[in-house]
Amino acid sequence: MPRHTEPNANTVLGNLLQPMLGRAVARAQNSRVIIDHPNLQPDILITAPGRSPVVVEAEYLPAASVEQEAKDRLGLEITEGRRRIEAVIALRYPEEVGDAAELTPAIRESRLSYCVFTVARYSPPPERKIKSVDRFPESGWLYGSLSDLAELIRLVSIPQLAVDAAADALEKGIGLAAEILNELENVQPAVNPRIARLLGMDNVPQTRRMAGAIIANAMVFHHRVAGIHPDIKALSQVCGPGIRIPQEETLDAWDKILAINYWPIFAIGRDILREIPAHEATRILQDLYYIVAEVNSVDIDHARNLTGRVFQRLIADRKYLATYYTRPESAALLARLAVAKLDGIDWKSPEAVSRLRIADFACGTGALLSAVYDQIAARHERAGGDPEAIHSAVMEEALYGFDVMPSAVHITSATLSGAQPNVGFGKSCLYTMPYGRLDYDSVAIGSLEFLTSNAQFTLSNFSDPVLRTNGNGDERAHQAVAELPEKGFDLVIMNPPFTRNVTHEGEYAGTYAAAFAAFDSTESDQKAMSKRLDTFKQGTCYHGSAGMASAFAALADLKLKPGGVLALVLPLSVSAGTSWEKFRQMLSHSYADLEVLSIATNGRDMSFSSDTGMAECLVIARKLQDGETPAERSRFISLRHRPAGFAQASEVEKSINSPVSLRGIEDGPYGGTPINIGAETVGEITAAAFPYPTKSTWSVVRLQDIAVAQTAHALANSQLWLPAFPQPYQLKLTGLQSIAEFGKYHLSIIGNPPQGCFTKASPSPTATYPALWNHDAKRETRLICEPDSQLLARLGMERRAAEVWATASRPHLNVEFTYGSQALAVAFTEQESIGGSVYPNVIFADKRFDYAFTVWGNSTLGLLSCWWHSSRQQSSKARMSISTIPSLPVLDFRALTDAQLATAQEIFEEFRDKELMPAYLADADQNRALLDKRVICELLGFEESVYQGVRRLAAKWCAEPSVHGGKARPRDARFII
Repeated sequence: MPRHTEPNANTVLGNLLQPMLGRAVARAQNSRVIIDHPNLQPDILITAPGRSPVVVEAEYLPAASVEQEAKDRLGLEITEGRRRIEAVIALRYPEEVGDAAELTPAIRESRLSYCVFTVARYSPPPERKIKSVDRFPESGWLYGSLSDLAELIRLVSIPQLAVDAAADALEKGIGLAAEILNELENVQPAVNPRIARLLGMDNVPQTRRMAGAIIANAMVFHHRVAGIHPDIKALSQVCGPGIRIPQEETLDAWDKILAINYWPIFAIGRDILREIPAHEATRILQDLYYIVAEVNSVDIDHARNLTGRVFQRLIADRKYLATYYTRPESAALLARLAVAKLDGIDWKSPEAVSRLRIADFACGTGALLSAVYDQIAARHERAGGDPEAIHSAVMEEALYGFDVMPSAVHITSATLSGAQPNVGFGKSCLYTMPYGRLDYDSVAIGSLEFLTSNAQFTLSNFSDPVLRTNGNGDERAHQAVAELPEKGFDLVIMNPPFTRNVTHEGEYAGTYAAAFAAFDSTESDQKAMSKRLDTFKQGTCYHGSAGMASAFAALADLKLKPGGVLALVLPLSVSAGTSWEKFRQMLSHSYADLEVLSIATNGRDMSFSSDTGMAECLVIARKLQDGETPAERSRFISLRHRPAGFAQASEVEKSINSPVSLRGIEDGPYGGTPINIGAETVGEITAAAFPYPTKSTWSVVRLQDIAVAQTAHALANSQLWLPAFPQPYQLKLTGLQSIAEFGKYHLSIIGNPPQGCFTKASPSPTATYPALWNHDAKRETRLICEPDSQLLARLGMERRAAEVWATASRPHLNVEFTYGSQALAVAFTEQESIGGSVYPNVIFADKRFDYAFTVWGNSTLGLLSCWWHSSRQQSSKARMSISTIPSLPVLDFRALTDAQLATAQEIFEEFRDKELMPAYLADADQNRALLDKRVICELLGFEESVYQGVRRLAAKWCAEPSVHGGKARPRDARFII
């Protein structure tokens, strides 16, 4: 059978890609397409209006020269528009393609392998020579279908270098505009307050930056609109050099643009510009003119990327609303996973796509709605549809966005409009919701009002010239009603506010109800708003200690139709916090196909949002259809790093949704199914029973090595199953509550009267009521700890003080364990003492258990149990709430013989004064290793090989990011077996 030539294969590949690339043109083996290289024939050249050209260079395996040929194409200019090639895909055909009887079906059904080279950095103009090149993946190859290749082409046709440069330039121009508005504070102080009212914000510098950004955004779009509509003057004709009154000319042009449509972009921009005095308006427009010209000189359809990227830093009142921008790559990943769960959609049909109903009830700058829209458009395009043709219907009917900040809704509206800036549409479903005091008798709580009704009054809709707030600040939209379909949403996607009413520390000090403290609301307003939400919560998963995020989750559940998809960005406390128990139960009873994604790394990179400083997770699930039974298994995905780009997000989603068998959490310490991008493992997936055995906590989160979790799971279920051991040993564990009692809640000890019966004072050697209260890692390095405080009984509360003192004990459990600095999971005081919020009392009827608990808790197995049972929301700090302490798995000391209990006391006496290193160095700690040996071999009676397995486990545990917290190991820290 004759072998098909590579040029023939390239022609067929180009023909197959063409209908999947929308308005792009795929040309194979064409000459005279590269400037200065008329005879050079790229294998496949893909071009599209407003996109960067992409080249595919392809060879049959082993394809020895394909990578070099791909790199050689970078930086070349194509004849069409003299645009540079900044992305080239090196593709390898399987050998069987060349030997196939029919080339077309062989390529259509083959598993292709490929990588992409992109320009990472140019030298400064005018040379603009390539200084560095990125390869994705860094090593190895991507594997995928023809559709996967088409998606990669779409992603890399947006050059991030150009987008980043344009965003930087635009932000610089916004800063110049804000400085001019700041100057007005002294000379014309009435101007900025009027602008602030238009935006629904306070008159602060941040608001002026927002105003500058909105004007700049309108100017960027003005350039595009003028290129489409001949009756609209170009930007240079209204505010360029030599224009006498640029404010008047610009406002006139924007009035004409608004007569066409484009309300989301130009309406509020026009109103702001009207408020600025002529002299200052001239300075702003002319400064921005040159900046916008620089932005528009990049011939790339990047308006949506620019809008989100620039505006995301400008959201006001972040302190109380806790609105953190979802990073674009994270938004893309969540949207991909969510849209993949939408069943039965004919993506080729414009009617089917427009019938979708998608909502974000805390839309912020629209990052998530934009990401979902991008996925809808991409799927429609790959199915052979035209994304431009569905824009009006999607904007008018499919996308619902709500927020309490007018500026945020404006940004969402402008960002979504920028998906197809050439296409107008009627009114959209993007609304600003009432929030705070409405009149003497009533308050409103934003989108959460929809918990009571599908129809709510709104403040504004920037896409509708009738419903938006007008330039005089008159809120005509009070008579406008936003109506939701009854349980009619196919997808609810959100990154809701995380604020909790119970937060009263730091920036929330003195705040009655932090969740409702935005926009200068009074304590009376906060009380009324909090009470209003409480009236809505019956029968929902909302819990005040979980915060506003749980209320928005309840709203999402209420509005989703059967079969609808829930997609949320949530704090990692959702995995273990008791206040999130009702949410987890809701998912276990009413949802299937649960996926929970977390990030194992530390610092800012452990969140999917910008600037949160806390670990987050993505939760995606499908609501059960009528008659469908809940799923028994769920998937937990731990990523080693946050997705660094859109292509990586695409590959992660593809790996997660690939039909592969998964190793379960109960299948032994062999690790999960790896997520590979090229030769790099970027995460692992495992399956776990849902709800999780004994409780519906999700412990399988934020893990670098799932084998550690599999050992911890086995241990919690009375099995010692160590890595590299073919089968488990039996080791009886039990919940701490079955063998112990616990001390009082710390506020019952030193809280304000009448709750607390003590005050706390400095320690005294003769204290009547000694206490281990503080958390001093430098002092707490030995099993024996000295009380660091004393308690003084309040006058008239002596009887209550005696009741509290009756719960004093010697062992104290560390429930706020920072592994990177602290050594002890269990602290022991020679004399009985009271423990505080950090070191609550653990009280055993058999005092011999005090010693066994202390040595067990500070061994590697005890540390592992505490870590597994705790919330891991912060870098290396694990927390147990007062309600989760009782279920902590511990060795069942009742099953120990008298001889074993005596051995435990002997071990305690041997180690009472030995220094222990911080827990993250447990694998390198000579004393911890010796303690492990005593516990494993002498107390529990296992052989030496089991001890060695525990030491290997210690090394794996210490390598977990949630243990070391990113803290560097000392140079002399060596593994000790």
